[in-house]
Amino acid sequence: MFRNRGVELPAPAGAPPQPAVSYADFVGAETCGECHAAIFDGWKQSTHGRAGGPPTRARVIAPFNGRPIRFRDAQVTPSVTDSGAFIFTVAQASRPLRAFRIDAVVGGGFMAGGGTQGFFSRFPDGTFRFLPFDYSRAQQLWFCNTLGRGNRGSVPITPAIALADCADWPPYRILGSSESVQSCQQCHGSQIHVAFDTSTRRYETGFATLAINCESCHGPGRRHVDLARSGRIGATLDIGMRPLATLTKDQSLEVCFQCHTVKTAVERQHLPGKGLQEHFALKLPLLVDTLYFPDGRTRAFAYQEGHLSSDCYLNGSMTCTDCHDPHTQRYRDLNGAPLQGRFDNGQCLDCHASKAEPLARHTHHRAASLGSRCVSCHMPYLQEPSVGHQIRYARSDHTIPIPRPLYDTRLGVENACQQCHGDQTAQRLEAQVTTWYGELKPHAAPVAALLAADSVSDAATAARMILSATDAPPHPMAEFAGLAAVMRRYAGPDMSALDRETIDRLKRLAKSADPDVQALALATLHLARGADPKIRRFLARQLRALGPRDNAIRNRWVSILEVRGGAYLASDDYRSALAAYRKAQELKPGDPAVSRSLGVAYTRLGDYTRAIEQFRRSLELSANQPQVLV
Repeated sequence: MFRNRGVELPAPAGAPPQPAVSYADFVGAETCGECHAAIFDGWKQSTHGRAGGPPTRARVIAPFNGRPIRFRDAQVTPSVTDSGAFIFTVAQASRPLRAFRIDAVVGGGFMAGGGTQGFFSRFPDGTFRFLPFDYSRAQQLWFCNTLGRGNRGSVPITPAIALADCADWPPYRILGSSESVQSCQQCHGSQIHVAFDTSTRRYETGFATLAINCESCHGPGRRHVDLARSGRIGATLDIGMRPLATLTKDQSLEVCFQCHTVKTAVERQHLPGKGLQEHFALKLPLLVDTLYFPDGRTRAFAYQEGHLSSDCYLNGSMTCTDCHDPHTQRYRDLNGAPLQGRFDNGQCLDCHASKAEPLARHTHHRAASLGSRCVSCHMPYLQEPSVGHQIRYARSDHTIPIPRPLYDTRLGVENACQQCHGDQTAQRLEAQVTTWYGELKPHAAPVAALLAADSVSDAATAARMILSATDAPPHPMAEFAGLAAVMRRYAGPDMSALDRETIDRLKRLAKSADPDVQALALATLHLARGADPKIRRFLARQLRALGPRDNAIRNRWVSILEVRGGAYLASDDYRSALAAYRKAQELKPGDPAVSRSLGVAYTRLGDYTRAIEQFRRSLELSANQPQVLV
């Protein structure tokens, strides 16, 4: 227990019992195919089935033909050796030649909005590291990502850029997930595991396949296979794995959100079959980056998490598999009947049947035209903003918005109407939409509050506006975005006061069923008024009431305080950073990352004695932290 003015915060309860899942519990897709041959054959030809693997002439779409890729200060030659190895040879002035053997290929240029292929090389330390030479299938060119360096997004590789302009040079991002090395998490393959072996002082990297296999979604199959081979599977309702068809809406989404969302790791060593919420927080990246606009659409970069801001999800039952066949990745209707393709109106009209007859009455376009495709207006392909405009990388808008030409233009989002009618102004398109449809459905209250608060300069007033929407129907994405804005703009360490209405609304959100929203509300109260005995009593009560959710909420809470501490450090506000980190350590004293962060903050303040104390504490808690040693 930790004490502050006589009020104790309960110590961590520890992780709740998790399904006992190990790598030995996975059997591989070929084993599944022994019984499920038709599904297996469909999967093999799917995007998931062809997502990646070792380099072969059939898999590699990029030209490894010996023709150099030229930078301003380097020449990179992709080639195939006599033994069949794919390599990049890097030549730089005054440096020895370096050859990077390709050990893993990810992607095949399959995406309709612009598909790419990337490459990993196994390094001497045992990690597979991403190389900064990507290939665009649609544009038939090599490119690299410059975010964090040249900050021009993804750009073609030409003599106009230096090799060091590429954000991934020298290679550092690894395949898999590791707390001590920046990683690509576990999405680009199946059952990826990375572990540091202290005896060999190397990382052990393993994976079942770089395709996305059956068990990536279904979980480990060993027990299911054993039951089937024993002949006992028909004698019991227990089939040895969770039937995915029986999942709730949110449980179904979590299967896909293992990969199809930007997320923050709050617990390591996730494997399919373990709880996603226990290991990942889907909304915490919003604390660092303004990834989305208030309505959930992509402001910087995202995957398909816009789904969580869609009316079809919030006020309906929509899951990913309502439209996407999970085995073939082809398209289907709500009843599972195959559709002609990604633009087939059958994806929407099973639910929105009233729009079907006659179709042109709703669309105001000829029935067979592009303008009468539901997805043309409600799920347009939009270029990912952080990628820039030189490399085609557009993804369908999964927020499924109503076209609002003027509003979209104000946000800087390409409006669906203008994709066909680029010769018309937003004002004219807005007038036409109003003529056809009248007053459009308003934004959800939390979204409207966020939009309104953006134009308010007074932070306290903006915070009250955002929090006033907590009486509305739940909208966890917008609620989290609003809370994140309140924390960034208004809530500081140990504020002298918070008005009663703000405290009450934060307390209400601190009881949210959404773990990210709940943790952020608790962290905001802790940061801003954590020394107030009344607030501390409330925080203590909430912690005690968490039960088996303690670990998931506490880990998020600590991560949030760490993020705020990092923001204070970046703005040279070292004392505020210390306050945030101390609160995080109070909440989870055994977290080595928090001690490391405290060490950095004390170093910046010039308090080297306390800095060394925290660094030593961090290493005692976890020895595998090379960044602490340097």
